[in-house]
Amino acid sequence: MNEVLARARASALPLQDGELLAAVDLGSNSFHMVVARYVLGQLRIVDRLRETVRLAEGLDGKGGLTAPVRQRALECLERFGQRIRDVPPQRVRAIATNTVRQLSAPQTFLLPAETALGHAIEVVSGREEARLVYLGVAHAQPPNSGQLRLVIDIGGGSTECIIGSGFEAIERESLQAGCVASTRRFFGNGKLSKKRWKEALTEVTAEFQQFAGVYRALGWHEVLGSSGTNKAIGDICAAMKLTKGAVTAEALPIVRDRLLQAERIEDIDLPSLSADRKPIIAGGILVLEAAFNALGMQRMAVSKAALREGALYDMLGRGGADDTRDASVAALMQRYGIDSAQAKRVEDTALQLFDQVADAWALDADNRQMLGWAARLHELGLAIAHSQYHVHGAYVLENSDIAGFSQQNQRFLAALVRTHRRNIPKSAFENIPDRLLAAARRSVALLRLAVLMHRSHEADAIPALKLTAAGNKLALTLPKRWLDTRPLLREDLTGEPEDIAGLGIALEIEAD
Repeated sequence: MNEVLARARASALPLQDGELLAAVDLGSNSFHMVVARYVLGQLRIVDRLRETVRLAEGLDGKGGLTAPVRQRALECLERFGQRIRDVPPQRVRAIATNTVRQLSAPQTFLLPAETALGHAIEVVSGREEARLVYLGVAHAQPPNSGQLRLVIDIGGGSTECIIGSGFEAIERESLQAGCVASTRRFFGNGKLSKKRWKEALTEVTAEFQQFAGVYRALGWHEVLGSSGTNKAIGDICAAMKLTKGAVTAEALPIVRDRLLQAERIEDIDLPSLSADRKPIIAGGILVLEAAFNALGMQRMAVSKAALREGALYDMLGRGGADDTRDASVAALMQRYGIDSAQAKRVEDTALQLFDQVADAWALDADNRQMLGWAARLHELGLAIAHSQYHVHGAYVLENSDIAGFSQQNQRFLAALVRTHRRNIPKSAFENIPDRLLAAARRSVALLRLAVLMHRSHEADAIPALKLTAAGNKLALTLPKRWLDTRPLLREDLTGEPEDIAGLGIALEIEAD
């Protein structure tokens, strides 16, 4: 086995006892990091770091990030990076959420951010954020015997609402209403009033009502609130002796009325409220009151877990039988009626080719997984139309909510599916981060060859193929006698060196 492939496969091995993992959450209000050790099949938290960054405050209304907030974020990530410098990259997940999703050119922030942290940063969709939040909360709670639970997570820029059972999220929604964003939106001038509160509450409640009917019909046994805003409101309720730490339908209006005794945000006087939470608590209480009203909630307990813990537990399943991404790909194959036998043939050949050039092309275990998933999904667009099916498939992959995949992952998959046949447009890779660009182009070359080998959809096995790589040059050797009996394949291969040149790769084909 070649050296790079050996390292790649080793990185995909299950966790060993004593290994460290880390999850970083680039939230719109705070950045969090949790470091855990894997001991006897369990995660033991060994360190937590939290810094108030208020990334959402830096949004300038034009899809950019103001310089002071950007610098604040980078300095925080540098400190986090020092703590996890010795943790292997495959054991670290850094996740960016709502604010980074809103940037018009996220790479202008992500490139220096990844350099500061020393690790790749994933941007996840709102629904994927919701799934990870639920996973973290579910692991922190006692088993609920299959009963449904509702989880509400009020972040800085968005609020996630999830109904789930056990460790499985059933319904996931993400609203553009968080504590920082809502405070800026409704109380940006710092003034508070009952009239403005009533108007704001009507607007935010309307956003919850888009899915409230579905949620209320499904029902739940308990409600859990996660992240700092819900914890802060629970602490206020306890300090006011309204509850013992939960938030109730009776207590919340009392807290709100106490807040509105102040005419300005800086004058808010709520017991146990920290100084760094005061500037954004109005938006948080507003969002929570809207959630209680729209969903008919009566009581919400507070969970200490959130997205970062969910990311840790999600890592435990990766590369194994419980990998959420495998389940998502299987669901897509079923939903779009993909020919599973053909997909398996293409995948097997693509991975055989991958294994032959992984060392020369510095491809790793993640690249191998992505190539395998792209092979399984390359015919997805046929369910829409045969003409331009590769374009249809790429659009679905880039624009769907696919559990377990970041936005970068989905764009990577979409680029492979978009370019696995026909011409290769210059725009196909424009949404791929620079650090993934070479791997994407090289993976496409392997997928194109595998698809060509199985264009006829024959069930018979193909002979062994020999593929070598040197720089951006590929050399493919096929058995001459076998190729001579397949004139269509021979014709396709004749034109492939010209087509594949659009990837910046030179292809030579020999019949031996």
